[in-house]
Amino acid sequence: IGVGLVGFGLFFILFGMLLYFDSVLLAFGNILFLSGLVFIIGFKRTFTFFFQRPKLKGTSFFFGGVLIVLMRWPLLGMLLEAYGFITLFR
Repeated sequence: IGVGLVGFGLFFILFGMLLYFDSVLLAFGNILFLSGLVFIIGFKRTFTFFFQRPKLKGTSFFFGGVLIVLMRWPLLGMLLEAYGFITLFR
């Protein structure tokens, strides 16, 4: 279930970007991606991954970008998410 949710999340994010940053598709993709991640590695491990002291800057940018996309500012939100994603997984 988790791999399917992550796959659909990435599909909706890419499809939302192809459709000139459609905020509904991007928000739906973000929610599916995060819920799939929780299904794959579990809630506790997801929480500890995102809220480690050295990764707090990347986490804040990533979740801030998700929040901005949910508030219907998709371009700014995706830029913040991309920076947070790069900072988290480097």
